[in-house]
Amino acid sequence: MNKHQAPTLSRRSYLKRSALATSGLLVPTIVPASVVFGKNAPSDKINIGQIGCGRIARSHDLPDTMKYDVARIVAVADCDKKRAEECKELVENWYKTNRGSEKMVDVKVYQDYREMLLDPAIDAVMISTPDHWHAQPAIESALAGKDVYLQKPTSLTVAEGRAMADCIRQKGTILQVGTQQRSSAQFRIAAELVRNGRIGRLHTVRIGLPGDPPGPPEPMMPVPKNLDYDMWLGSTPETFYTKNGVHPHEGYSRPGWLRREQFGAGMITGWGQHHIDSAYWGMNTEYTGPVEVSAVAEFPRSGLWDVHGDFMVKLRYEDDISMYISGGYTNGIRYEGTDGWIFVSRGNYQATASDPVAQEASAKALDASERSILTSEIQDSETKLYVSEDQHGNWLDCIKSREAPISTAEVGHRVCTTCLISHIAMKLPRKLQWDPANERFREDDEANAMLSRTQRAPWGYENIDMG
Repeated sequence: MNKHQAPTLSRRSYLKRSALATSGLLVPTIVPASVVFGKNAPSDKINIGQIGCGRIARSHDLPDTMKYDVARIVAVADCDKKRAEECKELVENWYKTNRGSEKMVDVKVYQDYREMLLDPAIDAVMISTPDHWHAQPAIESALAGKDVYLQKPTSLTVAEGRAMADCIRQKGTILQVGTQQRSSAQFRIAAELVRNGRIGRLHTVRIGLPGDPPGPPEPMMPVPKNLDYDMWLGSTPETFYTKNGVHPHEGYSRPGWLRREQFGAGMITGWGQHHIDSAYWGMNTEYTGPVEVSAVAEFPRSGLWDVHGDFMVKLRYEDDISMYISGGYTNGIRYEGTDGWIFVSRGNYQATASDPVAQEASAKALDASERSILTSEIQDSETKLYVSEDQHGNWLDCIKSREAPISTAEVGHRVCTTCLISHIAMKLPRKLQWDPANERFREDDEANAMLSRTQRAPWGYENIDMG
């Protein structure tokens, strides 16, 4: 086994690794909650490990979780040791400032998150990694008995997304997808109004979603000593290191990997999972998908960044509903029915400073063809949707109650699948017929071959012992 060989994470493996740890033959040593919090540590706290310590973790997932007293961030992991150490400092300073020295936390630091998963004192993890590192750690965390907050998109391919969703269901894991628009009231209100016929029969949904710009060629650079680059690449092919293809050496601005197809599909998954998820809530298609997809898109002809630019996707659903996705529309979701329309967006809200929100164009969070549509009350006899006031808070509540969170793994997978097959359609110059029940294209071997990617061993979901 080479130094990067992934330990299999079945129950048998965890029992064996835990035995080694307690004998002192494996480091780091397992640290129980009583050591981290003191001998009188409250039993109602949820001990959480942070996997991935970049922009989204620092500006969104960590602060939105630490604000709840029930949560305790006790460990952080990142293949970039510098980022992991800086994350430890951020968390400990937050607790010192906001909770006082008597509730300080000695945050453990790992470069390999799989070692962190061996700690039985950790109840749950947040996964805020690059897109190609979402499904695998979610599966491994579920096998280790941890609940999961998973940033979107839920997977890099349809195949690994299905493997993840199935594992989460089988293990009874509480997994919350980071599609936090579900916890913003205007998206629920819009979906309820559409579901209850306030705009008549829904026939069209238009989603505004920008593309990404191309970039210049980038030179090969030496890998920083603080970065385990082989692990960072994970299941994707080996390729040379360059800073603008990974993340900044200093600071936490928008990373270059977001614009590389090796690690993600671009905006169609990056923001597409947010808006399509919200649209599916109103369309009542959360557990299915389109039956036909076609697309056109511009792709860079040179340079390191190669995700799609301007594009148009058309999806057709049963009941003769069409969805159009394009940067030509205002960022948000517009439901069109026989009796009017409703538009919903984040308004001025931004999860991070680099969110692609045109503040002026999207300032109105909720609008309709007639004011009376928005003031219409949903009666007790009508469809009422799941209410959550905060995505991270809802996850923590569900860890305690063991009830399903507002953004489940199965729904997240179905939405991400729609994003991914839209991306496949950008590559193929024809209409594709999709079978949402079997998650396959109909009679199209070329398209079906794009539902998965070769996994570079030892990484990848295919190399996990599910036993």
